[in-house]
Amino acid sequence: MIDFHCHLDLYPDARRLAARVASRNRFTLVVTTGPRAWQATSRVFAGHESIRVALGLHPEITEQKVSERELLISCVCQTELIGEVGLDGSVQYRHTREQQEAILEAVLTESERCGGKILSVHSRNAAGPVLDYVERLCRNSVPVLHWFSGTMEETRRAVAMGCWFSVGPAMLRGAKGRRILEELPTARVLPETDGPFAMNGSSPYMPWEAISIAPTVAATWNVTAEEVRQQFLNNLSHLLDT
Repeated sequence: MIDFHCHLDLYPDARRLAARVASRNRFTLVVTTGPRAWQATSRVFAGHESIRVALGLHPEITEQKVSERELLISCVCQTELIGEVGLDGSVQYRHTREQQEAILEAVLTESERCGGKILSVHSRNAAGPVLDYVERLCRNSVPVLHWFSGTMEETRRAVAMGCWFSVGPAMLRGAKGRRILEELPTARVLPETDGPFAMNGSSPYMPWEAISIAPTVAATWNVTAEEVRQQFLNNLSHLLDT
């Protein structure tokens, strides 16, 4: 099926796992934590056409990766897919907020200069500021908000702005995540796992388990699980053709 946000390179024995992922998923988006990781991961997974690697710099590790900022920006035009990028407003990362914002602004600006990109965007505890940047800087780029956890007002604002959303089983375990799902347009939702960080009990979600959200989504959308699967495939096709 589809996993539109996972860290496949960070699973144990990722090279061997990639073959299983490629055989079970039609499309897997591997988001990276920095541009050097993107370069290395792109080489490792190059033999699997259904696995795509996105260029990123994760806001949680801005302090460790800030020296890679110029490399990040220089690589933007080389790829269609950007991720994971964004802002994290959690207490433990507030000391890097200025650097986070500078990097996000630079990435979005360069993405537009290069004609527009598809971006997997992190916005934990920073939904409003992320939407401000998207609203100001994204004209041709398409932001896909990963595991969105903003308020209902912020959710509706993101929908009105034309944002897309990637939704996973961990997000839908909580009442807030299911409530957010109710607000999302069916034509702009894709499944994700955020593995190996999102856990299914004591084990990380595997990329082929993103589709486990189908029954919950089906109940919310009042359709069958098979219709949900087809909607996801249609959505992916539309997004990649944008």
